Amino acid sequence: MSLDENNNETEAQNQAEEPKQPETSPAADSAAAAKNAAGNIVANLLALKESNPKVFFGGVGAVALIVVAVFMGGGSDAKLPVHQAKAMVPGQNYVLKSPNTYDPNATVRLVSVPGSMAAYDDTEENDRDGACKHMPLNTAVKLIQAQADTTDKNVLWAEVEITESGECQGRKAWTSAINLQ
Repeated sequence: MSLDENNNETEAQNQAEEPKQPETSPAADSAAAAKNAAGNIVANLLALKESNPKVFFGGVGAVALIVVAVFMGGGSDAKLPVHQAKAMVPGQNYVLKSPNTYDPNATVRLVSVPGSMAAYDDTEENDRDGACKHMPLNTAVKLIQAQADTTDKNVLWAEVEITESGECQGRKAWTSAINLQ
């Protein structure tokens, strides 16, 4: 055998003896590529920091400024819905409604002095039996006058006269203006 033939045979044996490389999935390849890319980016940034710190920290500041501008500015000018107080007209007829209940058997509390509803305590049953203190919903009333609360400018009190026929007709009392509709 010649020397060339001998080399060819050993190369053929080496190729047959080499183990096959395991095949990797595309997901593993892309994960490895992403890891390498991230490592390259970090390495490049660290090299920039060492070689030219003014440019590096200027870039960090610019990114921080952009992030602050995004969070602080922009957006829509849509305002949150706010309760709009309706104009209360003395002499106008209204009905008593409680905006805080859907119970058809609920009543609206009427008091003799504006602002005394804050001290209202409904723990005693005899208070419920008082004449014209608790009026059913949809009772017809006429507004006599309106008065702003002394402690809260958003609360308006209304003096009403009960116009619905019955034992309370013609009686005057105070209630929160939000109860008039």
